[in-house]
Amino acid sequence: MEKTVEFLTKHGMSPELIDPSVYAEKMRRDMVCGLRGEKSSMPMIPTYIEFDGSIEPGQSVIVIDAGGTNFRCGLAEFTPDGCNLSYVEKYTMPGFDYSVTWDEFISFTADKIQSLTDKTDYIGFCFSYNAEITPEIDGRVRRIDKEVVITESFGELVGASLSRELERRGIPGKRVFVLNDTVAALLGSAYMLDKTKYGGFIGQITGTGANTCCVVPVERIAKLHSDREGTMIVNMESGLYDGFPQGEFDKILDSQSNNPGEKQLEKMVSGAYLGELGRLALTAAAGEGYISEKAGKKLSALGRFDTSVIDAWASGEKLETLTDDDDEKEFVKAICRALFSRSARCMCSTLLGIMLLNDIGGERDKPVCICAEGSLVDKSRFFRPYLLDCLREYGEKKLGRYAVMQIGYETTLPGSAAAAVLNKSNKKR
Repeated sequence: MEKTVEFLTKHGMSPELIDPSVYAEKMRRDMVCGLRGEKSSMPMIPTYIEFDGSIEPGQSVIVIDAGGTNFRCGLAEFTPDGCNLSYVEKYTMPGFDYSVTWDEFISFTADKIQSLTDKTDYIGFCFSYNAEITPEIDGRVRRIDKEVVITESFGELVGASLSRELERRGIPGKRVFVLNDTVAALLGSAYMLDKTKYGGFIGQITGTGANTCCVVPVERIAKLHSDREGTMIVNMESGLYDGFPQGEFDKILDSQSNNPGEKQLEKMVSGAYLGELGRLALTAAAGEGYISEKAGKKLSALGRFDTSVIDAWASGEKLETLTDDDDEKEFVKAICRALFSRSARCMCSTLLGIMLLNDIGGERDKPVCICAEGSLVDKSRFFRPYLLDCLREYGEKKLGRYAVMQIGYETTLPGSAAAAVLNKSNKKR
């Protein structure tokens, strides 16, 4: 363990550099600036999507989920028992294996839903990239990331583009509601819950990417310039937060990414990057003699690998692919666990920052419900336990903030349907 601490400290990668009880307040201040339209690394994007309300059974919505790796679509129908999905198909996300143009992406999307357009006039489109949501609940593209490349996309309106393509095909009159995956996860998990049991709600995605959303009183969103009342879901784009201390391997990874200088928090937290951080760290460890040259050569022969590899190594599994030496195995295991611990500390800071922002989850309040989804939350053996430990240690014990976690599975499609149904009376439409 002494070698591990020495190595992590030397390269600025120690999890202990991030104290969630300290960074929660720093992030809260950044969130306030974002709501005011002032300089902030978190844009706090108004979604114009209402969170409250009930859903009457019998309503159907075409649903689309354009994610960091996969593209899914299908038909959602609300029943007294929940949301039933049918005709669901799954494809590799356009732009993941090779670049495509915006028009090619929209044409692909229209192709996949065209057979469903006789079943409903409503389309819920979960678009998991940075987009400015308009009062019409459309999304103007600002950034395509997560290593997906769609050219000529900046400034395009997602819903309007799809509507025009459908109209060109002789299918007019479809209303498209655009939201991101974090908002969809919140709606998809929460619409069936008894909301009176909770003091507030937070949406959290930690998978290929990382982001959070929260419900904010409209009067606090100064940049909204609206006479609306009540509350609104805000897409925080918290993956852009740049206030955490970066280590040496964070900087190397960033310089080699498709979007250098952007998405600092996401690159420290999410599944798209943790595997590469592990490779960079262990390659350096081999070069500096912390593990043998032989182990370093085996590591190099593996090439790039994903987060599931370091999750296995953190568990002590498959370490024989690198070394037979027990001390080296313990070193590799500890480095991998440190990356998950640091990731959890960053996400914990974000969640606690939201609780401080909205003053929810206090000792005299009901607990906050964190509606979480994503491959790290669901599949990693370390991320969720570490995150829950952080919430107890720094949230409950140090800040007096309490939360429970509701784990969602494939909630983006039901959430996209819920967004359309709950907001179809939007007067801007």
